[in-house]
Amino acid sequence: MMRDVSLSGRPLTHLACAIAALLPLAVSDGALADEAGVSFWLQGQYGSFAAVPSNPGWSFESTFYHAKAATSAGVSFARGGGFQAGMKSPTDFVMVTPTYVFTTPVLGGQAAVGMTALYGRNTTSVSATLTGPGGASLSGSRSDYVIGFGDLYPAATLKWNQDVHNFMVYATAAVPVGVYDPTRLATMGLGHWATDAGAGYTYLNEQVGFEWSAVVGLTYNSINPYTQYRSGIDAHLDWAISPYLSEKLHIGAVGYAYNQLTGDSGASPALGGFRSRVAGVGPQIGFFFPVADRGGYLNLRGYYEFDAKNRLEGWTTYVTFSLEAAERKPGESRPARPTTLPR
Repeated sequence: MMRDVSLSGRPLTHLACAIAALLPLAVSDGALADEAGVSFWLQGQYGSFAAVPSNPGWSFESTFYHAKAATSAGVSFARGGGFQAGMKSPTDFVMVTPTYVFTTPVLGGQAAVGMTALYGRNTTSVSATLTGPGGASLSGSRSDYVIGFGDLYPAATLKWNQDVHNFMVYATAAVPVGVYDPTRLATMGLGHWATDAGAGYTYLNEQVGFEWSAVVGLTYNSINPYTQYRSGIDAHLDWAISPYLSEKLHIGAVGYAYNQLTGDSGASPALGGFRSRVAGVGPQIGFFFPVADRGGYLNLRGYYEFDAKNRLEGWTTYVTFSLEAAERKPGESRPARPTTLPR
C-alpha cells in the first residue's frame, strides 16, 4: 500500500491537524453508504431463466466477473469543512458454484442447494481534499491491492413450474471467511455476516421463443465486529428479457435496480446514516450446446450503471458457463437450463 500526502495553504493549524486526523477515516469507509460502498448483493447475478427448474442431480456453474467502477466527487462533510473524494475500485474474480438439485419434490416444488466460492483481485485508490473554514486545506491519496479468496455463499432455492410460468423463492448468506483487513482499502470479503432472501418469476414460452425473468430480494447485514459498523437493509431487483433467434441462441437485455432502505449505523455517527442506490442496464447473449450427456450454457452480459448515490458506479460484465445435470428420462431432449442460485 502506497501513501502520498501533500499540504497546501497557510501553516498547519490545530484545525488542519484535526482534518488530517480525519482523512484516513473519510477516504476509507465513512462517505459511502453500505460499509466502504460495497453491498452483500452482487447486482445482476440473476439473469435469464432464473426461476426455471432444471434436471435433478449435480450441476456446475462458473462465472467471471469484471467491474470498473468509481465514485463521483462532491460529497458534503459535516463540521464546517468541505469534503471532496474520488474512489476507483476495479475488481476481477471467478465464482464457482456446485449445486445439487433434489429429485423428491418439496412443497410441490424442486429444491436445490449450493455453495459459491470466489477468487480474484481488487485494486482500490482514493483521493481527497479537506478544506477548513479558515482556508487551510489538506490533500491526500492512497492506493491498495489485494488478491485472494472471498467469502463463502451458501444458498437454497425452491422452484415451481406451471406451463409457461415458473416461480422461485431463495435464501442465501455470506460467511465472512474471505480476505479482509479493516485497515486496508482493498478487500475480497465483507468482514461480517449477511443474509438475503427473495422471490423470482420467469415466463418461458419455447413455442413462441420468448423469455423474461425478474428476481426481487432483501438483504440484512449484521454488525461488522472489526469496525462496529452496520450497513442498512437493502432491496434489489434483477431482470432479464430475451427472444430466441434459434433453439440454441437467444439475445436480449438485462438490468438491475438497487436501493438501500435504511441508513447505516454504528461507527462514524457524525457522518450520518447514508443510504445508497444504483441502477444498471445492458445487453446479453446466450448459447445452448451439448457437453457429452449434459446440457451446456454460455451467457455474456454487461451493465452500464447510472443514478448512483453514495456508491460506486461504472461498468460490470459477467461471463457465465453452466453445466446442467444429465437428462433422467430417455428420449427427452431440450436445451439446458442454468441451475441458478444466488452468487
